[in-house]
Amino acid sequence: MTFDDITEDGRLWAVRYDGDEDNILYSLFDQWNDVAWLRSFFKANSKDLESFFKITNINDAITRTIDDSEKLEAIMMDISPEANLDLIFRPLSNSRIAECLLGKEKARLKNLVGRSSWLRIYAIKLAKGKGVYVVTGGAIKLTATMQEREHTAAELAKIEKVRNFLLDEKIIDDESFIEYIAET
Repeated sequence: MTFDDITEDGRLWAVRYDGDEDNILYSLFDQWNDVAWLRSFFKANSKDLESFFKITNINDAITRTIDDSEKLEAIMMDISPEANLDLIFRPLSNSRIAECLLGKEKARLKNLVGRSSWLRIYAIKLAKGKGVYVVTGGAIKLTATMQEREHTAAELAKIEKVRNFLLDEKIIDDESFIEYIAET
């Protein structure tokens, strides 16, 4: 696994998993804009789409996903040097109230009129208070918990795999991460 500097200022990174052509963040946005992939996904998950979000028309779900993806991508990619990434990312666990070493985080669209977004980007926070993040993956989350479905449970496994990799490499903050990047 390698890491790509997304914002070119060392504040937002994305994992490039072994064998992948691109980093996970760019791959997610490509996937969330692929109508054929989205149609297949929503057909396979139509019961969750209907029960949790009350949507029965797959075309509506596809349009909404592409729209939300474009908005989320604009937020993630058009971050000014003064922007605070801590306003975008929140603890993965809604019950976590304190900072922790290599904290697991999520980003999603907020303040949408009359609805919630099901798009999630998952990351590990490297620096307390500084807002330095490594994106590990993302998903269309249609259920209350990630453990309920295979595709979201896989994202939990990926974030844990990256966290364990960082710990194995003695990376515990943004400074040790930058040292690791410089050495590789």
